[in-house]
Amino acid sequence: MQSQGVAPRSSSFSEPVVDVEQAEAALVEHYPRLVRLAYLVLPPRLGRGRRVLTAHGLVQRALPRGRSSARAVPAQSTGRATDPGYSYVRLQVLRTALEADRPRGRRSRPPRAQLPPPLPQVWGLRLFPRSGGADELALDQRLAALPGPARAAYVLRGLERLADDTVREVLDEAGVADPDAALRQADRVPAQYALLQSPEFDPCSLQARPTDLMRRRRHSRAALAAAAALAVCGALVVLPSGGWGPDGAAAPAYARNPSAEDALEPGRLVRVAPTAWRTSARLDFSVWPARGDLTGDAALLRRALAVWARPGESVRVSATPGTASGGPAGPPQLLYAGTVDNAHVVLLYDGLRIVRYAEPKDSTEGAALDFARVDGATGGHASAVVLGRADGNVRYLTAPWVRAAAERDLMKPAADALNLGLTGGVTGPLASPVQQTGACTSWHALQLTGASGAHLLTDLGELVPAGLTTGRPTAPHEVSGPAGLRAWAPLACGLAAVRAQGVRSVNAWQYAEQPLPDASGTAAWVCTRADTWRGDDPRVLAQFRTPGGKYAAVAAQGEDVPDCGARDPHVLAGVLWKSGAGDWYLLAAGSRDTESIDASGGVRGASQGHLLAVAATRGAQAALKATLADGRSIGPLR
Repeated sequence: MQSQGVAPRSSSFSEPVVDVEQAEAALVEHYPRLVRLAYLVLPPRLGRGRRVLTAHGLVQRALPRGRSSARAVPAQSTGRATDPGYSYVRLQVLRTALEADRPRGRRSRPPRAQLPPPLPQVWGLRLFPRSGGADELALDQRLAALPGPARAAYVLRGLERLADDTVREVLDEAGVADPDAALRQADRVPAQYALLQSPEFDPCSLQARPTDLMRRRRHSRAALAAAAALAVCGALVVLPSGGWGPDGAAAPAYARNPSAEDALEPGRLVRVAPTAWRTSARLDFSVWPARGDLTGDAALLRRALAVWARPGESVRVSATPGTASGGPAGPPQLLYAGTVDNAHVVLLYDGLRIVRYAEPKDSTEGAALDFARVDGATGGHASAVVLGRADGNVRYLTAPWVRAAAERDLMKPAADALNLGLTGGVTGPLASPVQQTGACTSWHALQLTGASGAHLLTDLGELVPAGLTTGRPTAPHEVSGPAGLRAWAPLACGLAAVRAQGVRSVNAWQYAEQPLPDASGTAAWVCTRADTWRGDDPRVLAQFRTPGGKYAAVAAQGEDVPDCGARDPHVLAGVLWKSGAGDWYLLAAGSRDTESIDASGGVRGASQGHLLAVAATRGAQAALKATLADGRSIGPLR
């Protein structure tokens, strides 16, 4: 018996039949593959979101109608399918997906595949697959340029692994007028079949974003004229207690509860008195007063809080590693609201994070939301926050206890600091090393002076600048005097390696000095450790600097290691060095608590103490091991 869902057609091969149960079992087992096939064959003009829902709808409607049996295309040994049930369902999916791309007459009734699917439906969200790489994008563009039958031929070849003869049969069964032409057109696209398995083309693994907020708002206003839609539109547009007003770039509110509304109410923002820091037991962000010329702009503050809780699709969101990006648990503290260059900026603090909201002066489009973790920040670590970046410069909002701000080039330790000035706690523009390209010839840092002395901070591309210190890890001190500035001069360019890593502070420790074997002077061994706000994944560099050298050379590096830190202040590193006479040496140095160093492998030697110098050959490989005063054996930094 022929199902009503399949057009009768003669065939020269044996025609197995399937019933509803057999087809349903195949559909459930191979559902992700069938939906992927439908998504790839559907016309790209539908858009990614519409294609996702249509693909699911076509697959879910692919079962035979009623309880009767239906003829299926025979399973092919070269394909993925091995049962008639799957062949039948695949044919139905392919047939309806191709119908969506067929032109129709002006007055003709559109086929079911060209209409929005009745199910599934998602309101208020756009669903689309995860973005792939450049190869997936290029393949998607090439497939979009093909007609529907050619796309189907390419997908049957690549996704189903069908031979061309089988592809012709399947296309013929699906109603394609000229399968040979479809195969020839599919040949124009490179055979990158592995890319069809990419998440770019997986409509079962999806991302969700809100739909067009402004268009939804306009449609809601229009729908208010209809009494039948009044309750629905009122629930979407009208908020409790009179509403909060426009939310700018915020996404729709999905839930309401009193605590969440209190946290996002501008009138409940915490505002600290300007003199609170003078009597506080700690100098941290909790005693920063609210500053800026827009602290009374309730509409701006409302938008900032709403976007924080529900960032829309157009909002650029960034967060330092290890920083949560969810909404506030309670009313946050207002640090700043004002105009910075060509933007309106709001800085908020919730006890754990600094949150920066920025929008153009004349629009809410293109808003940005940045998060930075600052738990436990005190003193110098709580002295400055980035307000804005423009033209390669950065402006900071400084703590209320900061009396002066200056710019200092770390690579010119003898040069005087350049006064930046402070206006309402805001510094003048400072050249940011984050935008630096090409050869590293300068590294501009921020020097802040307050009641507790001077602090040196550097911009690493995040909201809160990292503090710079020198000295033994168990007792680091601020870089304020000439000795500390000279210590950082050859190391400054190495800070580029820890940009955007959530770094809290970077300490430079000269752990050894070593006379060079050719009597040309004394080299310095320095390790720099960048510790993060989250406490893990520190970055450690061991660097070697010869007399008169402008830069230090990296001898070894490690990640997520205790070396060169306060908990385990030891380090061992080695380097092959060429003397002025052309002789090669293996030089190694450990921290002062090193009792002996042994070298093995391509270079053999040993020394008592924390220094080792052994004659070597160019390119020699050596294994180092040191014994500490407490009897422990350690290897080199890695």
